[in-house]
Amino acid sequence: MTYQTIDGVRVWGKPDESALSQAKTCAVHGNVVQALLMADHHKGYSQPIGGVIAYDGQISPSGVGYDIGCGNKAVRTNLMASDVLPRLANIMDQIARKVSFGIGRTNSEPVDHELFDDPDWSVYAAIGRQEHDKLKKLARDQLGTVGSGNHYVDLFVEPVTGRLWIGNHFGSRGFGHKTASGFLNLAAGREFLGNAPGEKMDQPPVLFDLDSELGDLYYRAMKLAGRYAYAGRDYVIRQVLAILGAEADFEVHNHHNYAWRETHGGRDTIVVRKGATPSAPGQLGFIGGSMGDISVIVRGKDTTENRDSFYSTVHGAGRVMSRTQAAGKMNWKTRTRSGGQISPEQMKRAVREFGVELRGAGTDESPFVYRRLQEVLDAHAETIDVLHVLKPIGVCMAGADEFDPYKD
Repeated sequence: MTYQTIDGVRVWGKPDESALSQAKTCAVHGNVVQALLMADHHKGYSQPIGGVIAYDGQISPSGVGYDIGCGNKAVRTNLMASDVLPRLANIMDQIARKVSFGIGRTNSEPVDHELFDDPDWSVYAAIGRQEHDKLKKLARDQLGTVGSGNHYVDLFVEPVTGRLWIGNHFGSRGFGHKTASGFLNLAAGREFLGNAPGEKMDQPPVLFDLDSELGDLYYRAMKLAGRYAYAGRDYVIRQVLAILGAEADFEVHNHHNYAWRETHGGRDTIVVRKGATPSAPGQLGFIGGSMGDISVIVRGKDTTENRDSFYSTVHGAGRVMSRTQAAGKMNWKTRTRSGGQISPEQMKRAVREFGVELRGAGTDESPFVYRRLQEVLDAHAETIDVLHVLKPIGVCMAGADEFDPYKD
């Protein structure tokens, strides 16, 4: 086995004490079947990022987190990377102009989608007409926008074949955030759209019994937000394909902030994964590295260790430096930062040497703040096979002055 068990928590990779402490807290609250940490784990809100908690009959809105349905989509195009390299700078300029990046952004071209006729919008109507109308409008306005933080649209080359790939990473945007905060408000006896008090990172998880009214409403809302995230990632991929004049012949699409009904060891469970990719035998996943590292397409193995992991694996490389450590503190009056360990010049040089055409992003997303992806993949070698290795050649993110407290 390549994992260790620490106070009942199954841990892959080198234990991070702050994340492990959060996992231990989660493990002793509610009807917990198993708590786990993937090798890319680090501290999050309530449940650590890279944390997996399996429950009997319960679901945790704080465990799923604020970016419900955050995940990745990757497609292989019918183009060779060599076809686009001569015009790569222009293509990245077009992506930056066409796709909307940043917190609070709306789509310049409103997107109609069958999702807005989904019967699960009745969840919000049951809470209140104001809540229903406000969240549905927000969802309409933001469908197909990417957000800030570590969310991106990338172009990749697969070195073995030379093929061009597209990948993206984001979730359910403001709609998902307000859904999560709304249910956390209801759990605390506050109004759905009320202002929540300051959150404590190490607070115990908020739990709903799945057969309770709140549990049922949250589960349905979470699934709707998940479908919304899928629709947004699909839309952005189509935009980039149109810019490239390309078609896709293979795709991989998955959430990594979500709760699933699954059976493990003959037992029905709710598996809450925050920053963890599902890896059932034969299941495909897209795992992104930093802008100066590889990304991969993986497939779950049929092994004892994968069963022990509750069919879960990493969602990325995992941070080794906080955003404030990397970029410094932000003065919002002057829109300047000070005290960061990584300078813009260091970041630009590293990205240029790796051969990436970069648009947007701040030093808090530089290659220096992440582990090497291969390191965390090696820790899960008994649970996943790597099928495709991808190297970024173009990266587009929100600007360096964007701020989103729930971007992980």
